[in-house]
Amino acid sequence: MTVPPTTTQECDADLIESSLLDPEAFAALFDRYSAMLFRYVSRRLGPEAAEDVVGETFLAAFSKRRRYDLAHRDARPWLFGIATKLVARHHRTEAARYRALRRSPVDGPVEGPADRVAAGVTASAARPALAAALAGLPRRDLDVLLLVAWGDLAYEEVARALGIPVGTVRSRLNRARRKVRAALGGTNPLQADPMAEEA
Repeated sequence: MTVPPTTTQECDADLIESSLLDPEAFAALFDRYSAMLFRYVSRRLGPEAAEDVVGETFLAAFSKRRRYDLAHRDARPWLFGIATKLVARHHRTEAARYRALRRSPVDGPVEGPADRVAAGVTASAARPALAAALAGLPRRDLDVLLLVAWGDLAYEEVARALGIPVGTVRSRLNRARRKVRAALGGTNPLQADPMAEEA
């Protein structure tokens, strides 16, 4: 899980508030979160579209910064919420990406420690089924699942990002996990699968 800014650096809400008088202060949020958002969007849409979506995310956030609730010290859920809404506009690109992953050949093992190679082979073998399962999820369930699994957000942060109650996050996540698990034959291909139910 990504840790919000420490007390030694200015918190996100303070940066946003400062940017109301000094717009350049907002650039610190870009520096802090752009790589994290790029990884999340890239996994959903591919690296080609991710750069544009991340740029659009920060443009939208900058234009909406006056409405940001400064009581929320961590802006990460807000930024992920904006990015997720923008990803939804690219749903055809995302669906095509999952179709391509489903059809792509399974990569062979790579050099390295035996456990890492075995885990990589297992994950690669599960990739087509996982892509098919993700492509078959309703958008609302997919967004919750991927914000937790790829965005590394806690349930409360996902609720803030999507503007839904925490209970709804839990039920959507549970439903998505069940469907993905069923698509993978009821097994967990990785011991540390981020989509596996918490113990």
